[in-house]
Amino acid sequence: MYLMEVDRVLRPGGYWILSGPPINWKTYYQTWKQSKEDLEEEQRKIEELAELLCWEKKYEKGDIAIWRKKVNSNSCPSKSANICKSKDADDVWYRKMEACITPFPEVTSANEVEGGELLKFPARLFAVPPQIATGSLLGVTPKSYHEDNKQWKKRVNVYKRINTLIGTTRYRNIMDMNAGLGGFAAVLESPKSWVMNVVPTISQNTLGVIYDRGLIGIYHDWCEGFSTYPRTYDLIHASGVFSLYQNKCEPEAILLEMDRILRPNGVVIFRDDVHILNKVRKIIGGMRWETKMTDHEDGPLVPEKILVAVKQHWVGSRGNMASDDK
Repeated sequence: MYLMEVDRVLRPGGYWILSGPPINWKTYYQTWKQSKEDLEEEQRKIEELAELLCWEKKYEKGDIAIWRKKVNSNSCPSKSANICKSKDADDVWYRKMEACITPFPEVTSANEVEGGELLKFPARLFAVPPQIATGSLLGVTPKSYHEDNKQWKKRVNVYKRINTLIGTTRYRNIMDMNAGLGGFAAVLESPKSWVMNVVPTISQNTLGVIYDRGLIGIYHDWCEGFSTYPRTYDLIHASGVFSLYQNKCEPEAILLEMDRILRPNGVVIFRDDVHILNKVRKIIGGMRWETKMTDHEDGPLVPEKILVAVKQHWVGSRGNMASDDK
């Protein structure tokens, strides 16, 4: 079942590397305190399943073995296999794993890469992703995709005017809480930082596009805690998050979770309707964050505004909390 899930998330033409047991069992079976027979049988089962999954073994030496998933199913062995019946292989949020093989997308020629061929990075960052080019993503066209990129370039330039440290090493770990097509992260792409793109589970599923662009991302429900350590992120971008979660859960709960994962002196950029941001501003004022509201990049008549907040550095003193700058 584990390898079947690996196969589901692995692109056609992608690689799976196994380092450790049972690879090189002839050398390590005594160290691992397992019999030769058990380890040999374990590797045999892996080899058989990899073949069933349409993976080709490319390399084995020392403690490492490498398989490559074939680019399409035309050359796969015609063995009977339990194929997943679900029509949407991306629909896995809070779903039980099944012992079935995710079918390859259909192709029209023997050399075609199933799911679409991708350009090398960084060219793929702004190229039209295959899901959009084929019309698989409802409501998104190549034209609207390019318009989205253009819009985020404009917005990030505004952010950099507000905070000149954006784009420098000051903000290494960045999160986009409502990533959409990944435009914010694509514009910010730099060796100086990385962006965790979060696709809310109640919004359109765009995670595949984010990965097609060579970015990293995850599903998440912001009514729940985010799986990470406290003080992970230097900068958090929250565009439309609180409008999206109106009547879903309390804004205080989301803001407290943001506070938990944001470093002291970290920055949050909120983008939302002004009446939403006024409520947010009141709450984070009670959290003693410093805030500044600015107009939309297209002028003061646009109801959407930008709120920039800085989490203050706190220290404890005799059971009370006090800012360390006092």
